[in-house]
Amino acid sequence: MSARKQILLKRHRRQKRIALLLALIALALVGVLVAWWWVPILLVLGWIVHEAWFADHLFYAPSDDYSYAFAPSARAINGRIDAGCVRLDGEVEAADTLILQVHINANWLGRWFDPYVLMGNDRQDFERGLKGRRYLNLSGQGELLAQGKLSLRGRFCRLDPFVTLHAQRNSDYAEQRLMIVAPHADDAELAAFGLYSRAREVSILTLTQGEIEAEAYQILGLEKAAAAQLKGRLRAWDSLAVPLWGGVPQSQCLQLGYYCLQLPAMQAQPEQAFGSRESGEADIRYVRANNALSLPGDADGVPSWRNLLADLVAALEHYQPEIVVTPHPQLDPHSDHVASTQALLEAIELSSWKPKNLLLYANHLHDNDRWPMGPAGFGIALPPAIEALPADGLWSPCLDAAQQLDKAMALAMQHDLQAPLPLKRRIRRWIQHVLVGRRWPATGEDEFFRKAVRRHELFWVRTLGG
Repeated sequence: MSARKQILLKRHRRQKRIALLLALIALALVGVLVAWWWVPILLVLGWIVHEAWFADHLFYAPSDDYSYAFAPSARAINGRIDAGCVRLDGEVEAADTLILQVHINANWLGRWFDPYVLMGNDRQDFERGLKGRRYLNLSGQGELLAQGKLSLRGRFCRLDPFVTLHAQRNSDYAEQRLMIVAPHADDAELAAFGLYSRAREVSILTLTQGEIEAEAYQILGLEKAAAAQLKGRLRAWDSLAVPLWGGVPQSQCLQLGYYCLQLPAMQAQPEQAFGSRESGEADIRYVRANNALSLPGDADGVPSWRNLLADLVAALEHYQPEIVVTPHPQLDPHSDHVASTQALLEAIELSSWKPKNLLLYANHLHDNDRWPMGPAGFGIALPPAIEALPADGLWSPCLDAAQQLDKAMALAMQHDLQAPLPLKRRIRRWIQHVLVGRRWPATGEDEFFRKAVRRHELFWVRTLGG
């Protein structure tokens, strides 16, 4: 996927340079043939148009079909949209995760405004100008669906009347022993706060301090290294303290203290130590003082892949999770996220304790940095998957309004999500709100308050050893 994204990114930049060149030529002609004072007016108008309609980072064609292969345990039921409601050709049975495959075409307004589908009391948004196969998340609306009373209609788009429901039944994984692997502080909350806040027994492992990009702390009069050290300490504290808001005591949380964006380098040279890129530190024990469990890496404090694997093995054997929640290695492209799951899989091979399943999450995407699209509080449609993913199961538990508010407050406690928006992004949001009708929640300015606080959480279920 990374190679494909690079190709699309190069194409996007090339087209943008060509468009800019043509615009400059047109402006020069206007200045010469009409009047010079039109040039600054048209420049401002062109910038506003760009911010409103062309600032999204989309590295695939909106006309591409999403490509999903579903697990053998999922049942496919054909149906149709009739009189504005979904009618199925079979019984829905006791499925908890309901994904509706539908073909959606944007109308001409859907090229300028975000197309979305209204289903019952939910809404799920898609790319402007879309034309292809998409997957709506109907989880939580099974009763209306079974009765043939679930309404479905498009806004700024048209829906093909023929649909297919992919229905899957899962165990309630919150009733099993969970371990959440978070590459950075806040990853556990973004992906799984709703899950872990109702889990019977859960442990949370945060692998890195998340100390880099600490420029905001330099306004306190700190040098770059000192600012990174402070940020690492704060985010390490977040990883131990914020889960208590979801009912997880500090004794069930571990901060491993490795350094941000160094996990891939550690993996490539397992015996080599890789200290922080910015803080000047190279001893992981610095932020481990509040861990309730002694780990193998405490012996020498070396930030190496060998120590990371030993720490993960020790945690697996101590907490004995039946289910491990970890980043999706094919869908989430963040290098630390990919390396975290690869480290977990290596550790499981080395460990005497073997979990049953992985629940995989994606806090970042290769192709679309707005997913989940649309306002906070609504559902999570399946993300873009232009290249086929493994045929994993799906589990999408629902969060009520109170759980969503608690999740938003958990994010608000994370130091890395508290920074005010830069002026350029603030102006862009105002333009998009006025001209396009986009909305952001009052709970926080960071984009994750919109993307992560939803009526669903979404996990891919991968069986281990099967």
